[in-house]
Amino acid sequence: MALPRTPVGPDTGTESGRLASAFMGPEVAEVYGWNDGMGLWGYVLMSISIVVVWGAIITGIVLLARSLRAPSPYGAHPQPPRTAEDVLAERFARGEIDAAEYQNRLAVLRGHPGP
Repeated sequence: MALPRTPVGPDTGTESGRLASAFMGPEVAEVYGWNDGMGLWGYVLMSISIVVVWGAIITGIVLLARSLRAPSPYGAHPQPPRTAEDVLAERFARGEIDAAEYQNRLAVLRGHPGP
């Protein structure tokens, strides 16, 4: 099968114009199947793949942002449990008990009961 001859004259311009005109024939389109198009299933599969790709990109960005924002449970040091003396000191600081009661209860906690 031969390509159609296109007359080359001064009005065709450049070499690329001559090459493009050589491949405009219907024979070439039929050989490569260019006239069939994608069809319905081609458009459906293309649409699904675009949604999947964009979903993967967005999911990756969201997961990356969450991992950079949230503190790591492995790197954080847990706070030691509060002792009875800490609770007593907080109650004294808030004004729930007075100085005499604080001293008395602190002595009891340390094993030295007062009078």
